[in-house]
Amino acid sequence: MDKELQSRYETLKSKVTKRAGEFSELMEYLEKETQWLIAPASTRFHLCRESGLLEHSINVAETLIRIKDTLYPMIEDESCVIVAFLHDLGKVGMPGEPLYLKNQPTEKQRRAGYGPTYPYSYNNDLTYLSVPIRSLYLALPFITLTEDETQAIAYHDGQYVDDNRSVAKNERPLTLLLQYADNWCGFVVEER
Repeated sequence: MDKELQSRYETLKSKVTKRAGEFSELMEYLEKETQWLIAPASTRFHLCRESGLLEHSINVAETLIRIKDTLYPMIEDESCVIVAFLHDLGKVGMPGEPLYLKNQPTEKQRRAGYGPTYPYSYNNDLTYLSVPIRSLYLALPFITLTEDETQAIAYHDGQYVDDNRSVAKNERPLTLLLQYADNWCGFVVEER
């Protein structure tokens, strides 16, 4: 990880103070046992590269803090960092089994001197869980989340996902702000 990204990462982690012990234990687990530090953010869209997920999570956390400071400052920075870091956590897969596998070029692509059309593919050997559900599955053994944080993580994709219609018009402020920060980063900051 480059120094600038590392610095941004450490600055954000230091904002978690009330649940510092739990959060530190979770981060240590993720950093040592999963693809958290190297997973891409997607298989072919935004930040489809090594450490793309970490960069995306940092971008979302920073953006979320900025917009909540303007629109809803009563939300704590700690909650913003936690939901931003955990919203796409499921993209790491499971310990020892990444969700996104690096594609290897075919023999024809190698001979022609170019790589696969898409750098990553989905690991179909994992039990299917949506990204938010896998995120919660990985995080909850380590950290206590509020109901608002749980809703934000579970429904961060908003109405882009059919399964999320059940929460329509019942979103809490943190959920709405996370949805916006995530979309802003994915569609504007990180430009496909």
